[in-house]
Amino acid sequence: MKQLIPFVAFFLIVISGTAQTDSLLNSLQTQTNQTQELFPKKMLFTQRLAWGEHGFMRFGKTVTPEMRLADMKTRRSMLVAHQILGFATLAGFIGQGIVGAKLYDNPGDKNLRETHETLAFAINTTYSLTALASLFAPPPLIQRDKGVSSIRLHKWLAVVHLTGMLATNILASQLEHNPSLKPYHRAAAYTTFASFAAAMVVIKF
Repeated sequence: MKQLIPFVAFFLIVISGTAQTDSLLNSLQTQTNQTQELFPKKMLFTQRLAWGEHGFMRFGKTVTPEMRLADMKTRRSMLVAHQILGFATLAGFIGQGIVGAKLYDNPGDKNLRETHETLAFAINTTYSLTALASLFAPPPLIQRDKGVSSIRLHKWLAVVHLTGMLATNILASQLEHNPSLKPYHRAAAYTTFASFAAAMVVIKF
């Protein structure tokens, strides 16, 4: 009987050590899962750059659940600003379309040209701010569904109107030396307006 005691003690020590190891592993796994759940699996490069675990907006601090909740308030404010600036940009597009059409019929009108250039500057400014408010907003807490959704359509249309915006500005800079580009400039501007308006409509559904 006395000979069995060391073996029993050894067995209990092994069991105790294994249990503690399992407990430690489970604890580490739980902590790892909690850390991973602070961010969605996929983020925009701009979101990761600004709000990721080592983003410049963290100022070297460790990300906590409380920080991510504060992120959501910031995200909401930035997306509200994104919408407001989007409406301002849309209004600018409409005004620019009216002025642009008149300028096409009266290319020598200096007042129309100045108004057109002023509106172009204002639109480029609000458009850029609209994009920045979205691109640099903190990432959501969870990953969205991979299926087709209003948000996904909004992003696809954003690619279209961003391309159109770049094309419109590039063509506008060439019109003075190459007036034959006017139809392409107009087509790019109309495509930009249509896709931008559509992007604002689909996000409401």
